[in-house]
Amino acid sequence: MSKHRLQVLVDEDEFQAIRSIAERRRMTVSEWVRTVLREAREGQPAMPVGARLAALREASTFEYPSGDIEQMLEEIGRGYLAADTDG
Repeated sequence: MSKHRLQVLVDEDEFQAIRSIAERRRMTVSEWVRTVLREAREGQPAMPVGARLAALREASTFEYPSGDIEQMLEEIGRGYLAADTDG
C-alpha cells in the first residue's frame, strides 16, 4: 500500500476541537480525519449534477417501448408466484 501525506493547516482552536472529537471517539486525529475524508468522498455523486440532468434530458427525447401497466403488474405478480413455488 502506498502512503501519501496530506498537510492541512488549521488554527489552534480548530485543531483542539478536532482533537477533542477524535478523543471522544477513541481515535487519533489522523484516524478521525481519514474517516471524515472517506465519508465525504463516498457522499459525492459519481457524476456531476449537470451531467446527470443532461443525460435525463437526452433520454426523455426518446420513446421507449412499454406495455399496459396492468398487464405488466400482472406479469410481475406471476413471476413472484412462480418463484415461490420453485423453491
